[in-house]
Amino acid sequence: MATPTKVSAVEEITADFKESTAAVLTEYRGLTVAQLKQLRRSLGQETKYAVVKNTLTGIAAKEAGIDAFEGQLAGPTAIAFIKGDAVAAAKSLTDFAKENKQLIIKTGYFEGKALDATEVAALAALESREFQLARVAGVLKAPASAAARTIEALRAKLEEANGGAAEAPAEAEAPAAEAATEEA
Repeated sequence: MATPTKVSAVEEITADFKESTAAVLTEYRGLTVAQLKQLRRSLGQETKYAVVKNTLTGIAAKEAGIDAFEGQLAGPTAIAFIKGDAVAAAKSLTDFAKENKQLIIKTGYFEGKALDATEVAALAALESREFQLARVAGVLKAPASAAARTIEALRAKLEEANGGAAEAPAEAEAPAAEAATEEA
């Protein structure tokens, strides 16, 4: 029989699944409270790292329509619910797992697709969203910059051809005019 506490826990986990774009299932056996706190800080504000009960998480995942965690909910389990940049959160998790061998990345999902541990690592290996956007902006800006440089070079060349000849006599007249005023 479901208690009100368990029902509310399932509802909260279901809401976390539905609100997140990605989630990573981990085993945290052997990590201290201080290490878990450090991991939560490294994940940032947009990622919720929660220790969960396996049975309740299984029910919540089914209610949210996620089947990525079937057969993986065993042992001490925690889930990173990622609402922001999935690449940055995956990098934080994999970097932390490299430093702390007790953290084991089991599986995950990203935008509705199930991921195994190697795919989570591949997601972490991608460049950040900001870097990718900057690269796209640079590619889009390059033709406009090249056109601007070409137009500026043509303007300078025309100015040199037209204005350079006109400026030379003006400069030659100026010393002559100064010499005339000195003689008077």
